[in-house]
Amino acid sequence: MLENKGVILCGQDIVLDILSRYLERKNPMFRSLRSYVGSLDGLFALYRETVNAVAVHLWDGETGEYNIPYVRRFLPGQRAVIVNLFYRKVGFFVAPGNPKNIIDWEDIVKPGVRFVNREKGSGTRVLLDEKLRILEIDSRCIEGYTNEEMSHIAVASAVARELADVGVGTEKAALQVPEVEFIPLQKERYDLVMYKHDLERPHFQTILDVLHSQEFLDELKGLGGYDTNDTGKIIFEN
Repeated sequence: MLENKGVILCGQDIVLDILSRYLERKNPMFRSLRSYVGSLDGLFALYRETVNAVAVHLWDGETGEYNIPYVRRFLPGQRAVIVNLFYRKVGFFVAPGNPKNIIDWEDIVKPGVRFVNREKGSGTRVLLDEKLRILEIDSRCIEGYTNEEMSHIAVASAVARELADVGVGTEKAALQVPEVEFIPLQKERYDLVMYKHDLERPHFQTILDVLHSQEFLDELKGLGGYDTNDTGKIIFEN
């Protein structure tokens, strides 16, 4: 069981680092620690109570829904709350001009197309694998499927350096890496998952206060690539 001295935030997006900074600015006694693991591993950590809050973007191919099916499945018997952080676009990183004409999921199995993947447990890897399952595409037919990187920036960089022809990641990462073009695929919801009983604690009320603050929202908008229309909204609770 975690102590009541601070909060461990789990997730990989830079917005969580910004959130941590705001939390400590709002309350100098606040101690916010970061755990940089993917969405699926983060949910397991929350279930084991080794973190307090986890950011997730897990797409479920059966329902077309983000996060809620996974919270129900991987936090059995637990009362949880899902709070929206932002929406963002996810798609393909390709070379300028898209010379391999990669526009949809089926295109990554074209002969001569080299793929670069994300690590198991990340939301992006779950999205890819769910799409492959639905389309009945054997991952063994994808050249480079086993080549893994640990971040969106690293995937985009691999494409920019011509180590791969395509990878999956966020529009925000594509804007940060020269010599990469972004092909949008879908809008994903990025949420923060916490236990319901923790919302009574002052630290978690501080999190909600920051998410609703205009200063925090303005900084996210200024970064570009983030849709904050539902930031701070409770998406689900059980």
